Amino acid sequence: MDLKVYYSHKPFWRAEVLRVSLFIGGIAFDDVRITMEEFEEVILTGKLRKSITIPFHQLPVLEVDGEIIGQTAGIARYCGKLSNLYPKDDLLASKVDQIIDTATDITNLVSPTVREKDKNIKRKMREKLTNKLLPRWFTYLEKILEKNKHSNWFVDNKMSIADIAIWRLLGWFKSGILEGVPTDISESYPKLNNIHTEVQKHPKVQEWMLKTYGKEI
Repeated sequence: MDLKVYYSHKPFWRAEVLRVSLFIGGIAFDDVRITMEEFEEVILTGKLRKSITIPFHQLPVLEVDGEIIGQTAGIARYCGKLSNLYPKDDLLASKVDQIIDTATDITNLVSPTVREKDKNIKRKMREKLTNKLLPRWFTYLEKILEKNKHSNWFVDNKMSIADIAIWRLLGWFKSGILEGVPTDISESYPKLNNIHTEVQKHPKVQEWMLKTYGKEI
């Protein structure tokens, strides 16, 4: 099987949930890093390097034996199945799915603040994120973790793609790149913050970070 993951160099959760799950599972894949100019070309034309058709004009995508598949959630499930990081049980699988979809919901709250050009409007949007929106959604996730009596993971008693997705989502906030959002915003939610800690200290995750970024992020 020939696998290729296409995304930029940024360690954003949408791409890292694919890359890291495959890496943990020992599944060989080509990690194709594209430039921002190429990213913009995809958005405008749906083409990458003039020959690769990108469905929905979005990244990341996964190429499987020459066939391009879009949409993070579907690709993440596929990679999770290959790597044994996605449950075979349908009920447990649905619990993983709800966390992946929640990561998307939170991203969709943040993204407009990234695109906003007016500094005053951006500041007010970030204040709303910090004081209202993120605490609301982090509380939802904290309560789900509290209900899992089997482990400190989101689902059952082992790490899954749900935990990997939230690890990098929280890493986005911890990085300081989102000006106006405190880097310690997740620390008021001990079980949620612990997901970041536990995933990041996984030996294969540490290996991946050193391999691809040269230092912890």
